[in-house]
Amino acid sequence: MQKPHPLVAGNWKMNGVTASHAELEALSTLLKTDSPAECEVLICPPATLIASSSNMGLSAIKIGAQDCHSEVSGAHTGDISAVMLKDAGADYVIVGHSERRADHDESSDLINAKTKAVHNAGLRAIVCVGETDAERVAGDTSTVVLGQLLVSLPDSCTSENTVIGYEPVWAIGTGKTPTVEDVADIHTEIRTALTERFGEDGAMFRIIYGGSVKPSNAKELMAALNVDGALVGGASLKATDFNGIIAAYRA
Repeated sequence: MQKPHPLVAGNWKMNGVTASHAELEALSTLLKTDSPAECEVLICPPATLIASSSNMGLSAIKIGAQDCHSEVSGAHTGDISAVMLKDAGADYVIVGHSERRADHDESSDLINAKTKAVHNAGLRAIVCVGETDAERVAGDTSTVVLGQLLVSLPDSCTSENTVIGYEPVWAIGTGKTPTVEDVADIHTEIRTALTERFGEDGAMFRIIYGGSVKPSNAKELMAALNVDGALVGGASLKATDFNGIIAAYRA
């Protein structure tokens, strides 16, 4: 049976200036000199670096954005539309990251509208879902994650234009990670929900895991059932660390 092609994505968050291009160049060199990795590689730098990064000609690395507005244009000071991001050279846009949901009070309804905007611009969306520690302790992981998934995904989603990023909020940047069994369980629940809604195509959506992924645990996490890659935060800022995670997809 055909399986989704893995994606290893780096989210630089609010980190990076022009000098950070050196890390992209270093990563490109590592990808060329090490044995081939059977995965797609993506870096999502801050918006200020999207155009310059995409113009570096690094064919092995796709460039994405960390967020977008739901509208194409208008009186939205400080915001950036998906159309603008595509014009700058982005291939992907992360929407619904837990830090956006928490820091900017973004609802799943808003994420739905942003995802539509990403699709309408001809880009791919990485739609993030995940539970807090309090929700996990209360035994509400499935309810929260599947509830976010149901509302956040518009009908325009396909396995070609949408990736699901599962990131338990309590594991982001904390050094804590769920067990491999826990990751496999929730990814399988997500897969079931996708196939129930999108039919056979639901089996081909990439479901990537994020939350304290590092070279030392990447291979084990990436081997879990229904895990089709990683969404990496801090460890993506250094080429050697990120390449160590990509190594999970090397023979």
